[in-house]
Amino acid sequence: MAKTKLTFTYLFLIVAAFVSIFPFFWMIVSSTNLSVEVTGGKLLPGAHLIDNLTKLTESVDIWNAMWNSAKIAVSTTILAMLIASLAGYGFEVYRSKAKDIVFNILLLSMMIPFAALMVPLYRMFGQITNFIPFIGIDTPAAVVIPTMTTAFLIFFFRQSTKMFPKDLLEAGRMDGLSELGLFFRVYMPTMKTSYAAAAIITFMSSWNNYLWPLVILQTPENQTIPLLISNLGSSYSPDYGVIMIAIVISTLPTALVFFLMQKHFVAGMVGSVK
Repeated sequence: MAKTKLTFTYLFLIVAAFVSIFPFFWMIVSSTNLSVEVTGGKLLPGAHLIDNLTKLTESVDIWNAMWNSAKIAVSTTILAMLIASLAGYGFEVYRSKAKDIVFNILLLSMMIPFAALMVPLYRMFGQITNFIPFIGIDTPAAVVIPTMTTAFLIFFFRQSTKMFPKDLLEAGRMDGLSELGLFFRVYMPTMKTSYAAAAIITFMSSWNNYLWPLVILQTPENQTIPLLISNLGSSYSPDYGVIMIAIVISTLPTALVFFLMQKHFVAGMVGSVK
C-alpha cells in the first residue's frame, strides 16, 4: 500500500514538473526555429538562433527597452523596500487602535482593481505634466510612482515584523540609538530574508508590468520590454521565432534575480507566514 501511494505521488510530481517546465522548453526551442516551424509545432532545436537574434536587433531596439524596464524595475524595488518596510514596521512596533483602523482600510484598498484607477491616475499625471514634466506622462517616474509600494507589501512586512525579536529594539534604545537608527541599523540587517523575498516579488511584478506602462508611456523610446514584445506580436505577419528570442532575453533578468536569491526568498516567505 505504501509503495502504491509513493508511486502515485511520484507520477503526480512528474506530471506537475512536466507541465511547469514544458512552456520554458518550448520557448527556448522555438527561439532557434523559423516562424513556420514554430507554428508547425516543431519541438526539436533548430539552427536559426543567430538569424532570429539578428532580425530582432535590426527590427527593434530591444536593448533600449531592456534598459527602460531595468530602470523602472530597480527604482520601484528600492523605493518599495524602503516605504513598505517602514510602514509595516511602524504598524507593528508602534501599535494602537487608530493605526489598526488605518491598516484595515489599507487592506480594503486591495479589493479595488487597478483598471478602475487608471483613468484618475492618467488625469492626475496629465495635470502634473504641465508643472513637473519629468514626472508627467511618458516618463519612467509616472510608471514608478503608482507602483512603488502596495498594500500587500505593507501587509507582508507587518507580518514579518511579528517574528522580529523586540528585545533588540530595547537593547538599541538603551545604547542610545534613535528610532530611525533602530530601523536602519537593527531592523533592516535582521530582516534581510524578508527584504529578499519582497524584492523578488516587486522586481518581477515591475519587470512584467504591462497595463499601466501601455497607458502612460506613449513614445517608442520609453517603451518597456513587455510593450515591445506585444508590438512584435501585433504585426500583420508576426515572426514567432523572433518573438520567442525576445521573450527568452526578457526572461533572463527575472530568472537570474530569482535563482540568486531563492534561498532568502523561501526563508522570507516562511518567516512571514509564521
